[in-house]
Amino acid sequence: MNKDQVAGAVKQAAGKVQQKAGKIIGNPKQEAKGLVKKVEGKVQQLVGDAKEKLTDARHALKDARK
Repeated sequence: MNKDQVAGAVKQAAGKVQQKAGKIIGNPKQEAKGLVKKVEGKVQQLVGDAKEKLTDARHALKDARK
């Protein structure tokens, strides 16, 4: 697991909490900010996943050359 995967997951969780809190208190602005944060977190996590796959592929290629 890399830093983008971890940070993305944390950001998603924080966004979910912010979104729910905004909904509970009736603040659509906070609800929207939470949704944006959730989406940003998902994108960051996907970037981390892609980096991880590239690293794995690079190691597999390096091992295949041996």
